[in-house]
Formats: sequence, structure tokens, C-alpha cells
Amino acid sequence: MEKTSDFYIVDKRVLPEVFTKVVTAKQLMLSDEKLTVAEAVAKVGISRSAFYKYKDHVSCLGESKMGRIMTVACDLRDEAGLLSCVLNIIASHGVNILTINQTIPINGIANVTITVDTGNGVDITELIEKLKNTDGVLTLKIIARE
Repeated sequence: MEKTSDFYIVDKRVLPEVFTKVVTAKQLMLSDEKLTVAEAVAKVGISRSAFYKYKDHVSCLGESKMGRIMTVACDLRDEAGLLSCVLNIIASHGVNILTINQTIPINGIANVTITVDTGNGVDITELIEKLKNTDGVLTLKIIARE
């Protein structure tokens, strides 16, 4: 069975209304730094729990500030040069690496957390797929986007 992407582009007209309201609430808070989550969700008509459930997973395509900083966690086999290969793939996509944290390998597996600034115009889906398909990358997951 062919593996599908974790990311999709969907016309907002077919999305449940809660998704567009979450995006609107996030935009309200960006435009008015004094606005609290409670105030923003009240203005758009959703609950705080709905906002928190979806806020890290829904954003507008091309938002310049939102979603630029991304943290990925991956498990890598303990092989010479594998981390360097992963970092080269990231750099080849024009992504700026901000931090790298690696654990001491246990049972031949090292956990690595990498935070990057994706900038504008980077195809994150292509980058993530390339990293996931790299020999020696056992798992890869986006754990944060800011």
C-alpha cells in the first residue's frame, strides 16, 4: 500500500467550520497581542478546548510568521554520518537549522530533536517525506510548529 502524506491542501469551503474559526482566532491574537485566547474564541464562537485541540494543526497556506519555526523529533540508527546526512537534506531545502539535540545512543538508536526556521516558500511536505525515507531514519514526527 502506498504511503500518503501527513499534509493536505483543502479548500476551506469543505472544512468543518471549527477549523476556519481556529485560524480566525489565531489571526485575531496575532493582530492584537493583548487579546487572550478566551476573548478570541468568544469573538469567533468556538470553545477554548476546540481551539487548543486544533491550533497547532490548522493554519493558512502562506502565513508568513505562523508555522515558520518547526521542531521535529526522530529516532536514528547509530551509524556514522547519518545525522550529517539528515542535516544535509534539511540544508539542501534551504531550511535554516536553529538547534540540534541528540541523546546518547541506547540499543543502537539515538533520539534527535531538530528545530528549524523553514522561511518562506519551503515545501515542508517534500522535506519531511525525504527525511522519512532516508535509510537509518526509523521514526520522524513534527512535534511543534510556531
